[in-house]
Amino acid sequence: MAFLEKQTFTTVIDSTPLVSIDLLVENTDGKVLLGYRNNRPAKGYWFVPGGRILKNESMDDAFKRLTLAELGSVFERKEAIFLGPYEHFYDDYVFGEGVTTHYVVLGYKIVCDLDVSTLPSAQHNDYQWFDKSDMLANDTVHKHSKWYIE
Repeated sequence: MAFLEKQTFTTVIDSTPLVSIDLLVENTDGKVLLGYRNNRPAKGYWFVPGGRILKNESMDDAFKRLTLAELGSVFERKEAIFLGPYEHFYDDYVFGEGVTTHYVVLGYKIVCDLDVSTLPSAQHNDYQWFDKSDMLANDTVHKHSKWYIE
């Protein structure tokens, strides 16, 4: 499993949907963890952690890799609640504009308490716990993240 070179990945994004996992992380107070996105698509929005499944990577392995990369701890997929499949469409892509992105997303819920000051910063430059009502009312929370609690 490896990440693709930029031109190859651009061709893939332009030609096919990507399969990803999104993580609705809820703490024991019922608040939802969101990160402020550093990267396209959804750059500049509060968004749930997650990422794409790589070629030849099982969903279980992807789940462990993504929870480590996004949350700083490994979680097993069997520990999560499956929320269902979702589709996300974006007018841009990871490298800029001119290519649209289509994700088929597998949504999962994890209940745990995390210290936001210890979370990785590759995809998000800030993290916050949101009350669900505040999350739904906030225009800087991306609509795709709101779908998981609506």
